[in-house]
Amino acid sequence: MTIRDVLKDKKMSVYRLAKLSEVPYATVNDICNGKTKLEKCSAETVYRIANAMDISMEELLAPYMIKRPSFENFKSTVCHRVKEMGDIAFIIDTLEHHDIRFYYDRKWYPESLYLLAMLDYLSRVNNVPLCDEYDDLRRCKLEKPVYPASIFAMAAASPNDEIFGQAEKAAIPEFKRFNIIESEVRSVV
Repeated sequence: MTIRDVLKDKKMSVYRLAKLSEVPYATVNDICNGKTKLEKCSAETVYRIANAMDISMEELLAPYMIKRPSFENFKSTVCHRVKEMGDIAFIIDTLEHHDIRFYYDRKWYPESLYLLAMLDYLSRVNNVPLCDEYDDLRRCKLEKPVYPASIFAMAAASPNDEIFGQAEKAAIPEFKRFNIIESEVRSVV
């Protein structure tokens, strides 16, 4: 949850935060607007802002400290989580942690839609009703198809121009809906 999200949840203005924290308004405003990186501020500034918002410094800094992995690593991690947890436990854990919305709000659209596709796929194969909390995101679609790295490798090594077309035909429908070409999510090593 970003500083803007916390302000919104607490119905607090930037001005009020500046007054309560005793951090200059210009500094708080620059942090809220992304001109100044919160994670680069002094510990005292972070402490004052967190204290004024009645949250821990860790909670305040957490969204700014997350580094985005490559999409291939993200997909691999998700598939391993499914394998380790099992389908139903994965569905429950994903819904409880609101990971799909978290990634979407960070504008990490491929990750958000991949996770939603996985959730929908696992729901279908386990005959579990879809969670309607993400119906708005189900109308989204990535601008360009996202293929697995293995498809690019096969295309580079093969004179066959049909590699991408074949991959699209074999794609799991829940993933293809979002323009994510994915045909294998179960066999991870």
